[in-house]
Amino acid sequence: MREIDYSLARRAVLRDYERGALAKPDVCDAHPELLRAARNHGQESETVCPICGADETLRRVSYVYGDGAKAPNGRLVASAAELRKLGRKHDELRCYDVEVCLECSWNYMIRTYYVGRRIAG
Repeated sequence: MREIDYSLARRAVLRDYERGALAKPDVCDAHPELLRAARNHGQESETVCPICGADETLRRVSYVYGDGAKAPNGRLVASAAELRKLGRKHDELRCYDVEVCLECSWNYMIRTYYVGRRIAG
């Protein structure tokens, strides 16, 4: 599986925030639709929010994009089972995992990766 992990970039953003180079509105700017998706379909995260420290409101939301997704702006994936099903059905889909805090609106793309019949082999 081809994967890009954004943890180093995430740490750099958090370091800049802690040093004052970024203000809270710069890092806590989740779109209302992303917050809605996190609230209604997001999976609970195992970590606490790096901005406000909330431990029950950090969620992970996954989206897929690709020719077979049938949604030009991406498709929300509610579960790992749904993602596996989509992967068996399509040649290649690009997935995006985003962490979102329902308390302070922190959001950051954690990783991107591909799933699909072409990737599985």
